[in-house]
Amino acid sequence: MIVVVDINVLLDVFQNRQPHYRDSAIVVDSVITAALKGVCPSHGIATLYYLVEKHGTSADATAAVDMVLKHFDVVGLHKADWQAVRSLNIADLEDAAVAKTAQLAGAAFILTRNVGDFAASPVPAISPSDFINRFLPPP
Repeated sequence: MIVVVDINVLLDVFQNRQPHYRDSAIVVDSVITAALKGVCPSHGIATLYYLVEKHGTSADATAAVDMVLKHFDVVGLHKADWQAVRSLNIADLEDAAVAKTAQLAGAAFILTRNVGDFAASPVPAISPSDFINRFLPPP
């Protein structure tokens, strides 16, 4: 199954953000072990680096980006895609870009903790905990 992993889920893992770390780590581990095909929006790479470095070190940020590049597909948007993003009925431009990325990637879901922000997304959003409960086998 293809899933787009929103930046907040990645940040939960790389910044050990509680109480979200556990469920987000299960999702990321499922991508690392190839139980899921994970997609990261290309615009999220720079944001990931910036925020991990801001709250950690350059080495932490580099390691986070390297891990994403090793295990996730990265899907970027072109001019026409960005124009389509602007036509989505999603208030936040970055969330609309994630939704368009998910559509282009053929994703089944967007994994995010901000599910409500994706109500108008062409690809449904689900929280990591709900996704784990519905789609991942118990350990």
